[in-house]
Amino acid sequence: QVQLVESGGGLVQAGGSLRLSCVASGRTFSTEGVGWFRQAPGKEREFVAAIKWSVGITYYADSVKGRFTISRDRAKNTVFLQMNSLQPEDTAVYYCAARRYGVPMRVDEVAYWGQGTQVTVSP
Repeated sequence: QVQLVESGGGLVQAGGSLRLSCVASGRTFSTEGVGWFRQAPGKEREFVAAIKWSVGITYYADSVKGRFTISRDRAKNTVFLQMNSLQPEDTAVYYCAARRYGVPMRVDEVAYWGQGTQVTVSP
């Protein structure tokens, strides 16, 4: 099993920034890709960004490309999501996610989920 713990969510005004962190523990060697999903009230959980752990290749949803940056600290088993130019549309619970093989870009590909951290962007 892999445990994922997110932190860094909060309330910001439109145009502001937040940096989310996700610390992985347990059998972290059993995952190849780590990413972020988000879910707004009444909406489907959607892909935000992902990174191939070993080589750092990144992937982004079109809605966040150019505003969000995913990165990782391999020594600390931590993945980050730097979110800039936040918009009210970004308001959601953000979940860290890991896939055993490949990069998690669909909900059904995710093997492990974090508990989620709330991001609220006010107008």
